This record gives sequence, C-alpha cells and structure tokens, in this order.
Amino acid sequence: MCNQGIQIETADEGRLLSKSEENSYGAQDQVTEQVTELVDVRWHAAAVDRDQRETSAGHRGCVIWFTGLSGSGKSTLANEVDKQLHARGYRSFVLDGDNVRHGLNASPDLLESTHGKPFANRFGLGFGSEDRKENIRRIGAVAELFTQAGIITLTAFISPYRRDREAVRKMLSEKDFVEVYVKAPLAVCESRDPKGLYKKARAGEIKGFTGIDDPYEEPEKAEITIESEKNSPPVLATQVLVWLERAGVIPIRES
Repeated sequence: MCNQGIQIETADEGRLLSKSEENSYGAQDQVTEQVTELVDVRWHAAAVDRDQRETSAGHRGCVIWFTGLSGSGKSTLANEVDKQLHARGYRSFVLDGDNVRHGLNASPDLLESTHGKPFANRFGLGFGSEDRKENIRRIGAVAELFTQAGIITLTAFISPYRRDREAVRKMLSEKDFVEVYVKAPLAVCESRDPKGLYKKARAGEIKGFTGIDDPYEEPEKAEITIESEKNSPPVLATQVLVWLERAGVIPIRES
C-alpha cells in the first residue's frame, strides 16, 4: 500500500506532493518508499479573454507552422514573415527549432552542468524519434498559449513526422493551425548546408539525420506550400501574408 503525500500549496497549484518533493519543501525527513504522485491541476480562466486580446491587437492569433528539410529555408522565411507582420504593427513571435534547444528543449548535455545528470537524463531531449515527438509536443503547447494571447506564432521546425504535426494541429481550433510546407529539393538543401550537417551525415558521423537515413514525411494537407528555391524570402513572405489576409487572420492591406 502506498502512502499519500502531504497537501502543500505551491506557487502555481495546490497538489499532493510525492515524497521526493516533500523533502525538497522540508515537509518531512528522507524516505525510501516509492510513492505515487497525485496531481490536481485545474484551468484558471483569465480575466482578459482571447477576444479582448485579439481586438486590441487588430488581428487573430494563430500558429503558422513552417516545416521542411534542414536547409529548406524555414527559419529564414519565418523571420521574414515576422519582419513584415511587425512592420504592419501586428503582434508576432518566432519559435525557432535551434533557439528552443538552448532552453525549453535543451539536450541532456546542456542541462547536466546546471541541474545534474538524473535531471538532465529525465528532461533533456536528444534527436531520437521519441525525443523529437516530445520536442514538438512542448512547442505545440507553448504555441497554443501564444495563440490564446492573440499572438501570431511562427514556428520553424523540421518536424519530420506527420503524426507529430497532426498532434499539434489537434491541440488547436480548426482555423488556428496553418501548416506551411517549405519545399526544396534535397540537392538544394545539401548545397546550402549552413551547418555542414548533411556532409557529416553522408560521412556517417551523424546518425538518424532527416533526409539522409531518417525520413521526412511531406505534409498531405498543408494550407500553404512554398517552393523556397524559386523566389527571394521577401517575395515568399508576401505570399504567406496574402494567404493570412484571405483567411481573415490579418486585415487586408489597402493598395
């Protein structure tokens, strides 16, 4: 029979703490028994709702999910769209695949020096299939919160697996998820290779690299498909903004 934890009100929620957490709060002496954690988490309604935030912003919140091979131009395009939205006075933000790997989705190696090995192994993310799944889940959850805040959230992730992208789509309302397939031939992506990763993958120095020895599953129903090698980033970004205007995400710009 498992012993229950002590009811302690934490900063963010009231819940039953496991024995290990009780120790961290100084609730009782060290114990060796494994205890099942019981969590009572409830959604708190905001005093300022989404409609009010969107009215203030002058546009709808949504997630624009840029997906494609490494080197296809996802981050470049997402940042150009962000630049053009900002120039119009709209509220937008880029969640970039590399940037979030420095903090929220850091690797075990990055976390270990600060938090120790057990913590790093439990919460750090590598690039295996399951870690990639969790990487996308975390970003989807953050992007959904941004959407509720009336922000146009631009995410730039390889996100190679259809099931993971669809899982994020299901987190959001039907009109809140805009999948943008940044399409470029593998040869073009390899020729760009800004980090030299394709070269390392071809040499066998990197295993499980998308497009080489791990698949990229093309979107089957992307709202927008951009062929990135055919135009400059500003031109391509304008195509995305025109789609957003037609979809009613942002106001149509007067000529």
